[in-house]
Amino acid sequence: MSGHSKWATTKHKKAAIDAKRGKAFTRLAKEITVAARIGGGDPEGNPRLRTAMLKAREENMPMDNIKKAIQRGTGEIPGAHYEDYQFEGHGPKGVAILIKVQTDNKNRTVPEIRTILSKNGGNLGENGCVSWMFDMKGIITLEIPGIDEDRAMEMALEAGAEDIRLHDGGVDLVTAPQDFPAVLEAVKTKKLSPAYAEVTMIPQTTVPLDGKDAQMMVRLMEALEDHDDVQNVYANFDIPDHLLEQLLGEGS
Repeated sequence: MSGHSKWATTKHKKAAIDAKRGKAFTRLAKEITVAARIGGGDPEGNPRLRTAMLKAREENMPMDNIKKAIQRGTGEIPGAHYEDYQFEGHGPKGVAILIKVQTDNKNRTVPEIRTILSKNGGNLGENGCVSWMFDMKGIITLEIPGIDEDRAMEMALEAGAEDIRLHDGGVDLVTAPQDFPAVLEAVKTKKLSPAYAEVTMIPQTTVPLDGKDAQMMVRLMEALEDHDDVQNVYANFDIPDHLLEQLLGEGS
């Protein structure tokens, strides 16, 4: 397992869930509001909203919060007008970085993101400079140590996934973005609990990092993710598991 799914899984294991729940709920509510504004308040006819609500329920977000976020998006109740933006840039050793933002004030957010990058060994680039290096896919990580390729492929086909990626801890099921909710539901009917499940951006190639470069990359990722307007950060670094866990432990 490499890149963003490894980062996200390790972060999830070490996260202080209660302390970060407020920020997580705020980000989820923004995404639900934007999804409802763009595609309507009915999740059956709005895949983006359906996926956002699924993630919100996974995070135990109260249904009342979800309902109000939808109503803000459809205009039934007043609220800030958030827009989607994507920023692109580079980190240490040329690592490609995609930053997904939802903000009601782009003129405030852009210089703040630029400052975070420049203070942590990175730089903001032009639109399109790295996005071509990523593919949007659903990833469902199952911790099944020692699973063989035949069993993993059988599981993927039964669930409706399009591919698998074996790693030391188990297997990643890879899905088309639109198939992600159905595949996740199929996995759960098998009484399996994913360590990580999200529609994400998968890098086509990765940049190995260690030492000070790895340390700087982790600081940069955490600084970006701590920004209130940042929804997701994707990058094509590959840091060894033991080092990544150590660096995240030092920052906790």
